[in-house]
Parts: sequence; C-alpha cells; structure tokens
Amino acid sequence: MELLVDDRQCKYKVEKQLIQLLKKAALACLVYENRDPDYEISLSLVDDNEIKELNRIYRDEDCPTDVLSFPLIDGNQIMDIIDVEEKLLGDIVISVERAVLQAKEYNHSFEREMVFLFVHSMFHLMGYDHDTEESAKDMRGREEAILVSLNLTGER
Repeated sequence: MELLVDDRQCKYKVEKQLIQLLKKAALACLVYENRDPDYEISLSLVDDNEIKELNRIYRDEDCPTDVLSFPLIDGNQIMDIIDVEEKLLGDIVISVERAVLQAKEYNHSFEREMVFLFVHSMFHLMGYDHDTEESAKDMRGREEAILVSLNLTGER
C-alpha cells in the first residue's frame, strides 16, 4: 500500500507521525474489507479556500467541506483488479483547516479527526456511501471498527 501525500496548505504543520498513522489506517481499511493491500492512494492536504473551490467544481456546492473523495474505480471493480501493476484506488482531499476546527468542536484530538476523515474517505473510495439511514449506519460501523483498531476511540 502506498500513500502519496501532497501537503498544499501552510497554516498547520502536519507531523510525519500523523502521515504514518494515516498509512496504517489505509492498510487497516483495506484489510478490514478483505481487499488486496497493494493499492496506491493519493492524499492532498489543503486549506478551506482550496477545498471550497474543489467542492464548487465537483459537487456544485459553494462552501468549504472537510473531506472529498474521488474514487478511480467503481467499488464493484475492486475485487476484479488483480493483474494490474499499479492499483490506483483514488484521491482523498482533506481540509486541514476544517479538521482543526472540527477536532475542537467534537472535543477530541486533531490526529483523531484527521484519521476519521481519512477513514471515512477510504470507505467512499471502496464504494460505500451514507445516502440512506441504513447505509450511513453501516458506514459508521466500519469507520468505528477501524478507529477502535487504531486506539482512536471517542465520540464524533
């Protein structure tokens, strides 16, 4: 599993330990889903201005958001990709600025919020969504299982 990180924001320092934790979270998500761990994931760390622009372009929402997911393959295709040399799962964009604010709002650590947003997005990349009450409950259960496995419990 390879996590390619592009830190394009300059408001907050993102420590190497957090990047290592995100890599561990990515692998945990893939293993949890019984997926081949040999995927490449792109992670862009941005500020609210950049994510607002991306949100406007790709979702027609003219406001900042915390995380965006851009799957490169359909969730149903994941199991079929076996002999491809580079397995590209997708792109994740996180507003570090928004993660800092939400960590304070939810009264937990910045690291926990970043991992939660990343894990949330990983499940989107693997084809999950939260557009119904049932699918939201299913996705939240998966997210919580990963956070527990990483010893990052706490209410969100």
